[in-house]
Amino acid sequence: IAKEVAKLLEMKAQLGGDEGKPKFVLKTPKGTRDYGPKQMAIRERVFSAIISCFKRHGAEVIDTPVFELKETLTGKYGEDSKLIYDLKDQGGELLSLRYDLTVPFARYLAMNKITNIKRYHIAKVYRRDNPAMTRGRYREFYQCDFDIAGQFDPMIPDAECLKIVHEILSDLQLGDFVIKVNDRRILDGMFAVCGVPDSKFRTICSSVDKLDKVPWEEVRSEMVGEKGLSPEAADRIGEYVQLHGGLDLIERLLQDPKLSQNKLAKEGLGDMKLLFEYLTLFGITGKISFDLSLARGLDYYTGVIFEAVLLQQENEHVEELVGVGSVAGGGRYDGLVGMFDPKGRKVPCVGVSIGIERIFSILEQRLEASEEKIRTTETQVLVASAQKKLLEERLKLISELWDAGIKAEMLYKKNPKLLNQLQYCEDSGIPLVAIVGEQELKDGVVKLRIVATREEVNIRRESLVEEIRTRTSQP
Repeated sequence: IAKEVAKLLEMKAQLGGDEGKPKFVLKTPKGTRDYGPKQMAIRERVFSAIISCFKRHGAEVIDTPVFELKETLTGKYGEDSKLIYDLKDQGGELLSLRYDLTVPFARYLAMNKITNIKRYHIAKVYRRDNPAMTRGRYREFYQCDFDIAGQFDPMIPDAECLKIVHEILSDLQLGDFVIKVNDRRILDGMFAVCGVPDSKFRTICSSVDKLDKVPWEEVRSEMVGEKGLSPEAADRIGEYVQLHGGLDLIERLLQDPKLSQNKLAKEGLGDMKLLFEYLTLFGITGKISFDLSLARGLDYYTGVIFEAVLLQQENEHVEELVGVGSVAGGGRYDGLVGMFDPKGRKVPCVGVSIGIERIFSILEQRLEASEEKIRTTETQVLVASAQKKLLEERLKLISELWDAGIKAEMLYKKNPKLLNQLQYCEDSGIPLVAIVGEQELKDGVVKLRIVATREEVNIRRESLVEEIRTRTSQP
């Protein structure tokens, strides 16, 4: 024995430190989190609202690998490329974790020679960011994407993407929102007429993109000080990027002596006018703002770009939500598939990505504030017994219910007390209890108890399934 004890003590010493506690820290990696049953219940609710909207618009679903060849992702994200997670060389392939779902989608289209598809894809993506997790920003997070690929008449699919964002945000009842819309061609035309050299378009674009977070003065000093733009050009840009409105603004800019001379800007404004006409028919222009400061940093956009922003919530419970900001974004990217196609064949695409994590963090905070009880299971009925020695009868009954597709549970005890069984229903929100007792078995009935009202009714065994369905069917 002494020998064994010495051996164990030696092992304990090797394992390290005080009282044999392990040295590693129990935590999730930076920028990630676990989702418990409560959070998953909220999350599933949100996903199902989004998926039903995508399906309502006729989308198919696809999935792609979580990692891609490194070269697939390289050069598609502009200044954000530094946030891509690279993996170690495994068997001669250099791989990276996907950064979004759009580039893999373009690779999928090119690889399978698909020229026409309307698809959605909900999956995790990875960014080596320094995340602000309180605002729903993570290193591993879900994206919910809907895209229309194919050659169609201008602005019809684009308008549908905006309609989808409007439907989802209205359905989730997140409060007031606005969908900002702009066009890469209008931006590029504006940069050209303001005197920005071609080589600086993209980098100036990413400065303009910060206007929703920082004041114009700061953006101007970044353009001039860090990016070497002339102060005159910066001031000219300033006159445009502070404009936002609707059809009236589009009409005004079409008459603008400088912009109307620029071919790109003119095309963009013509399409923007068409888009607003369609959005008027959809009845959603009240929430749409044509905003010249919207730039969206990604390099692959070629036409319409948009971003949905939640407006400040004036509500005593959720004042910390002020900074939530953008909850959906997207746009037209007509050149991305061509970058993968060996013959450079283009497939025009337009799509939208719903920022599920931000939406989720708002709903989570809201539910905490309201103290609403969330059910984490869907159990319809608990099979219970009133006396001892009825385990076999409970097992028989629960099996019948499961086979009939009823969601049922029982306590894993031979002889549970009736009170404990009823308490379990109260705690987990189970609406019904099916009680078997000796008398009920003789009479061929089951006592069905409605937990909320405590009312009890005897139901013939053969009608039980139907009765449970009726009482738990959603209105």
